[in-house]
Amino acid sequence: MNTLDMLSGRRSRLLRSAAVLAAACLLGSPAAADAGDERFTVGAFGTLGVARTDNADIGFSRDQSQARGISDHWSAKIDSLLGVQVNFRATDSVELVGQVLSRYGAHGDFRPEVAWAFARYDVNPHLALRVGRLGTELYMLGDSRHVGYSQLTVRPPNDFYGQLPFYHLDGADIAVTVPTGPGLLRAKAFYGRSDEVAPVGDEKLDLDGNMIGGAYLDYQLGNWQWRATYAWMDLKHDLPEPVARARRELSLSFPATADAMGLKGKAARFYSLGAVYDRGPLQFQAMLGQIRHDNALYQDSTAGYLLAGYRIGQLTPYAGYSWVRSKDKGLTTGNPFVDGLVQIEALRAAFHLDQKTFTLGARWDFRRNMALKAQVDMIRGSPESIYLRPPNSITPQFDGRINVFSLTLDFAF
Repeated sequence: MNTLDMLSGRRSRLLRSAAVLAAACLLGSPAAADAGDERFTVGAFGTLGVARTDNADIGFSRDQSQARGISDHWSAKIDSLLGVQVNFRATDSVELVGQVLSRYGAHGDFRPEVAWAFARYDVNPHLALRVGRLGTELYMLGDSRHVGYSQLTVRPPNDFYGQLPFYHLDGADIAVTVPTGPGLLRAKAFYGRSDEVAPVGDEKLDLDGNMIGGAYLDYQLGNWQWRATYAWMDLKHDLPEPVARARRELSLSFPATADAMGLKGKAARFYSLGAVYDRGPLQFQAMLGQIRHDNALYQDSTAGYLLAGYRIGQLTPYAGYSWVRSKDKGLTTGNPFVDGLVQIEALRAAFHLDQKTFTLGARWDFRRNMALKAQVDMIRGSPESIYLRPPNSITPQFDGRINVFSLTLDFAF
């Protein structure tokens, strides 16, 4: 039995234990009440947020993990969440971490989920191992996307992070940290499997069993931090209906085209570069990423963003610019009559991206561990840029323009 099979067999017991532990902390169990034990800590974080758009022709969601979006009515669903984290320092070198989260997700509700449940072993000051459920780090700052208090903005830029529908993997990672010149170099490699689902129209794409692996190099020098990441995901399941039905029909006459549309046995690859600067009142972030798909339906995309904020007392105004573009792979059967069918064209168009977003906002840290944010996102794109838009509100009148207005209260204790 290999390591991943052992992890899979023990996974449910580990996750149930983490959930029970977090629930016990919320209810004030004797273990949680022992405040004198410095090895044991309990924290909570969350966001109370409302948002709306000025466009009833199309929806807006935080990312591809959410079943439905919002339109021109105030809603609390896409940004509001609550998380509880438990840390137990078993020894000087072993730490156990569990995190339970309630957020609006792929099933269209706020059912709790175990976001983290891992053991960390510090072999020495330079080498650390983790095993269990880990946050994904495909992009810089990606493993803290849920913690609104740690983010300058209301939510991570949708153009850049919006294509990622998964947040954790069950597996292991290894990190090496060494002084290099005047700075600190960190290398990490991770490998595991997904157990999540992602909404695709009114159906669900099964991500369970997809293998995820990757590595990154991170260099920190003074107030600067740079990171380069490569990751991949092997897909074990095909898209659900109506894509599955279209593939079955095409396979009768055009098997090669039908196979090119399939996801099973194909891979997605993720490349990213990032830089963060934080000194005194000035904060700055710059990210660039690319996603490449082996299948012919999902379009390869390139995205990036720039974000800057300047702290003035308790208030931090900020401004950002993000963009994403994808390229049609020219899925064709070689038969112009078949290629012109509405069903084929609709499938190709469903994965297209061509838009940019201008963001303006302000963060008010009015008390310790709490912040109020107000933000407007001005999305400008082609009417055909619909991949990031949820299926609940898409009409032919959509002109590619959406303004999103958001108010949030973030906290972390």
